[in-house]
Amino acid sequence: MKRIITLILFSLVIVSSCKKDQTNKIMHLKSGPWRATLEVQDNKKLPFLMEVMEDHTLKIFNAEETINVDEVVVSGDSIAIKFPVFEGYVAAKFVDSVTISGSFIKESLDRVVPFEAKYGEQDRFDIESKEEYNITGNWEAVFSEDNKEDRYIAKGIFKQNGNIVTGTFRTTTGDYRYLEGVMNNNELQLSTFDGAHAFLFTAQVTDSTLNGSFYSGNHWKEPFVAKRNEHFKLPSEDSLTFLKEGYDSLTFSFPDTNGKEVSLQDEQFKNKVVVVQIMGTWCPNCMDETKYYVDFYNRNTSEDVKLVALAFEYAKTEEKAFKSIKRLKEKLNVEYPILLAQYGTSDKQKAQEKLPMLNHVLSYPTTIFIDKKGKVRKIHTGFNGPATGQKYVDFKKEFEEFVDQLSKE
Repeated sequence: MKRIITLILFSLVIVSSCKKDQTNKIMHLKSGPWRATLEVQDNKKLPFLMEVMEDHTLKIFNAEETINVDEVVVSGDSIAIKFPVFEGYVAAKFVDSVTISGSFIKESLDRVVPFEAKYGEQDRFDIESKEEYNITGNWEAVFSEDNKEDRYIAKGIFKQNGNIVTGTFRTTTGDYRYLEGVMNNNELQLSTFDGAHAFLFTAQVTDSTLNGSFYSGNHWKEPFVAKRNEHFKLPSEDSLTFLKEGYDSLTFSFPDTNGKEVSLQDEQFKNKVVVVQIMGTWCPNCMDETKYYVDFYNRNTSEDVKLVALAFEYAKTEEKAFKSIKRLKEKLNVEYPILLAQYGTSDKQKAQEKLPMLNHVLSYPTTIFIDKKGKVRKIHTGFNGPATGQKYVDFKKEFEEFVDQLSKE
């Protein structure tokens, strides 16, 4: 796979002007709407919409979400698009003035996904027929139902207006962010792309069931089924991760971006409420959570509350892992420390070995609340981001009330 990526980069990388082949075409990235697709399994196309601005920055749209992309370089007939926060990028060439073809690449995971974009197209999915069903409401879902190791439950939350469908799936470890698509007759199609994760959902629909497939990039496919259930609730996020018997506190020592070892026993955390965020710079749910924590941190003037993040990175070297952490801190204006807990893998079992007092690390992100005496008071698994609507509003309220309670003790 490394050789494949190397060959792609040699053929698609943007070359310096002094080394340009004189036969190279000088192309221009047209301002206006573009429709991009990624090729996943089963020869299916995962679409998303972009808009090129006059200054050649991009906007990517997923339902209510807009992602601003300001690292776009065109040279000759080549184009490179680097997405914010995450390491993924597009390396491509102009086929003609209205078509771009190349690859979406995540080097640390050795993943290459075929990419294409066409100018002027503004529909995410084609609307081909009148919708037969409306899936607005809540759905009780099971993914990989017949696979004991991969099986998990989820809650589908959808809104439908005519053919157009938006919503998300919530799981016990987070949500699938902003999904957008269409209902044609009894066929549902939903997609999202955020520069890190590329998700496509397809399903056959009845008035009370969904039966479909979930594609993540071109490396993962699994079945899912769902039934209408307006009263369905997932297990409490505060009950899934806990301290093992015999423990009442958390200990760790990891380096910050300056290479300094930071421990909970340091003076800065003594007699403070400490919120510990287990996360990764590659994780969109972690990004959503970090945006909220940055907002909270900036609004919180109390010296009694400290935040610290532990990053579990799949970057293959320590240098690349720190580079990703610094990039996230810069892009999201993170002022609280982010420590490198692990690199080379995001395996949750390996993560649990770094924090052996936990029963497991079930999810990125996970938040641990520590009181002024150094005792763990609550562990919240996963994160319900802004795509979950009211659940996100509820989380923020509960988070701030609990931190305020601890700070007053």
